[in-house]
Parts: sequence; C-alpha cells; structure tokens
Amino acid sequence: MIEMRKETRDLLEKYKTVWALNHASQVMRWDLETYMPLEGVSARGTSLSEVSLLAQKFTLELRPEIDALARAKDLTDQERGMVRVLSRRLDYYSKVPSDLISRIQKATTEARVAWRQARSKSDFNFFKPHLENLLELKKEEGARLAEGGDAYDALLDQSEEGLTSSIIDQIFSKLIPSLKQLLAKVSSDSIFTGKHELEEAKYDISAMAKLNSDILSVLDMPQNRFRMDISAHPFTTGFDIDDVRITTRYEGIDFKASMYSTIHESGHAIYELQISKELALTPLARGASSGFHESQSRFWENVVGRSKEFIQLIEPYIKRHLAFTSKHDTDSLYRYVNVVRPSKIRVDADELTYNFHIALRYKIERQLFEGKAEVSEVPQLWDDTLEEYLGIRPNNDAEGCLQDIHWSHGGFASFPNYTVGNVIAGMCHERISKELEFRELIQQKKIKEIKEWLGRNIHQYGSTYSPKELQQKVFGKLYDPTPLLEYLRFKFTG
Repeated sequence: MIEMRKETRDLLEKYKTVWALNHASQVMRWDLETYMPLEGVSARGTSLSEVSLLAQKFTLELRPEIDALARAKDLTDQERGMVRVLSRRLDYYSKVPSDLISRIQKATTEARVAWRQARSKSDFNFFKPHLENLLELKKEEGARLAEGGDAYDALLDQSEEGLTSSIIDQIFSKLIPSLKQLLAKVSSDSIFTGKHELEEAKYDISAMAKLNSDILSVLDMPQNRFRMDISAHPFTTGFDIDDVRITTRYEGIDFKASMYSTIHESGHAIYELQISKELALTPLARGASSGFHESQSRFWENVVGRSKEFIQLIEPYIKRHLAFTSKHDTDSLYRYVNVVRPSKIRVDADELTYNFHIALRYKIERQLFEGKAEVSEVPQLWDDTLEEYLGIRPNNDAEGCLQDIHWSHGGFASFPNYTVGNVIAGMCHERISKELEFRELIQQKKIKEIKEWLGRNIHQYGSTYSPKELQQKVFGKLYDPTPLLEYLRFKFTG
C-alpha cells in the first residue's frame, strides 16, 4: 500500500464508497452486454441511474478531503494524481446536474437495446429517435462542461484529458494525406492487396474458441484474474486490478476477425492487469486515458499480433485447431492477417485504412454538434464520406452507421481516441524498438519481457499522470503521428 499522510488516508477511506458504487455499476453494465435477458433493460436502466446518482452524491462529499490534500506540502506524484483525477470528477458533477446524469443513464440503457435490434434489422429508423435524444442530452452535457466554450471539445476532454479538436485536426492533417499516398503505393505493389481465400473460409466456433484460448496462453493471461466471454461487440471491463474481463465474437467465417478481437481486447486487459497493486481501491487504478488504453490494444493487435514473428509463433496452434489452414505457409498466413483493402467495417479495417474510419466518425460528430447536419442525414453522410475516403459504399445500415455501439452508449467525442491510440502505439513501437530486441523476443516466445517493459514504462502508473504528462515522461513528445507512419511504411513497403 502507498505510504500516506493523514490527508491521503482520510480521502481514500471516504473514497471507498465511490469505488464500491463504480464497481457495482461496472458489473451491471458487463452483465447488460453479456448475459442479461432483453426484458431486463428497464429495471437495469433504473438501477444504473440510481447508482450513478449515488456515485455523484458521494463524490461531491469528498470535496473537503480533496481540498485538504491539495493544500498539503510536498505531494507525491500519486497524491497529485489523486487530486487531479478527483477534482475532474468534482468539476463534472458540479457542472452537470443529477437530473441530466439520470436522463443520460436511462437513455443509454434503452439505446443499447434499440441499437442491437436496429443493427440486426439493418434499420436506422429504429435507432434514430434514440440517437436524436442522446445527441441533445450530450450537447447539453457538453455545453454545461464548456461554460461558453466548445461543447464538443468539453466532451473530448472528458474521455481524453487535454485533448482538443485542434490537436485532432493537426493529427489528421498529417495522417490522412500520408496514408492516402502510402495506400496508393501499397495497392500498386499488389503484395498485400487482393482477396485472400482464407477470408471466405468458414470455421467451427468451438475450434476457434480453442485457438483463442491458446492465444491467451501465449499472451500469458492470468487465469485467476482474467476471463473471456462473448458479446455482439467485443469490449474490456476492468472491475479491479485482480478482476479484468474481455469479450470476443464468433461469426463463423474469416477467423482473423475473432482472433484479433481477442488479441485487441487482451491488450486492454494487459494494461489493467499491470497497474501497480499499490493503486488498488484508489482513483488511480485505471488507465491514463481512453487514447492510452487504445494504444495498448492496438500495439498488441497490430504491432505484435500482425507481425510475421507472431504469426510464426502461433502458426502451430492455428493449424492444430483449424485444419483448413494446413496448406498455407507462414508467408500466406502473414499476408492473410495483413490484407490491405478498403473495408466497410471499422473493426475489420486493416492498419492502413483504419484511421479513415475514425476521420469519418469525427467529421460526422462535428457536423452534428455544430448543427451542420441532422440525425436523419447520418446514413447518407456516412455512406458519402466513406466513398470519398475509401471509394466504397455500405450495402445497408448495419454495414454503415449502425456498425458501432458507441453512440448508443452516449459515446460522442470518443472515436478520435482510436486514432490517438494508433499514434501513441507508433510512438511506443519507436521507443521499445530502441531498448529491446523486440522482434526477436516475439520470435522466441518471450512475450513476458515485452509485457514487463510496458508495465515499467506505462502500465504501472495507472492514471497517476495525465495523458500529456505520461507521453512526455515516456516519449518526450506529444501526439506525434510520424512514428506510426514510419512503422507502416517499413512494414508494407520496406
């Protein structure tokens, strides 16, 4: 446990109630996405709403203890982190009234179920009234947080502390033109482009589940602190440092989709599992930000998981469980998992085209928040923008604007964090490659050494440092897309 002064002990003792309420809320949300019967949505929405109001009440009651700690001299980095994190929560709860929090909670609970049904029917109109309601609620939330400033930027700051649209614009202004040029070059080379026959191969779900289980073993996921289930949209939930859960999906065709959902979510879980145990039950026992979290999942999914060395490592498991892959050698499997082709589905997008999907969502969200587009225009705007960026159009709403669950969660201004994550993953690859024989470690199945490096340099701190502070500490720079572009150029054209 952290060695603490009296003010810190007092704060953490009182914070336990908030921690417990958040813990209960996370368990209920996880169950909502996995095992809860559809008819349970109304009661679950009411329950989550009441719990969120209690969390607000008890967080606001922490103000005297937060102020007392903030006034103390010679604070440690951890104590400063606690003051920063909890002060941000106080600021949120002070500006956003209980009634609005309750309405958002109820609306998102109902919208999740409506989104599932709309997606299964590929009918945007079924989800449209829920999205309209959530947009207005989130605009109100952003406006209250911004206090006269930009509502969208205020929501960006909630999911990625210190992030603004100007930073996102700067990233995309360098990333998108460079990716277009790189995509054109890779397409002309025809090495990674074109259809691979394994994309059409059907698999037995039980066999795929065994392959995923072996991959979890390769990644050294701890059985007594971690579990995996199934959901429509893969996600990770960290209830506690010693209870982290992920989900994956099985569609019965194109096995890399399930495999990389598993690896991606494991990247999130590795982050949560490697936070210092000293931070347990404190407000710092979580990742630094959504962007940093995404950097770790993308690092494991792409930089590690799609490397030729990793494919060589797991090739025996692939062939053991999926007999139809037996005629494919390492090079063929490597091309299969790195096929470059514009995709209608974000989660299936390759490394070169993925960020176009995020730019599309960012563009639509900005137009909705600025009043330049109506919710009714979203399907058309989505399809037109995808065609502009990648030259393809969705065949239906399920392939288009209904493919992501995030808006049903009220997750406006959260999509940019995916590109932030890719950018930080590139910075991470640049740094780790200078300090470790990175690819040799993968080849030799020394995954633990890679995990330990990430634990020492990023994971152990939890949210002790803000995203910008942690970037400066680890990389000495902020939101630099150059390492990502260099990694992609070397991989696909080097």
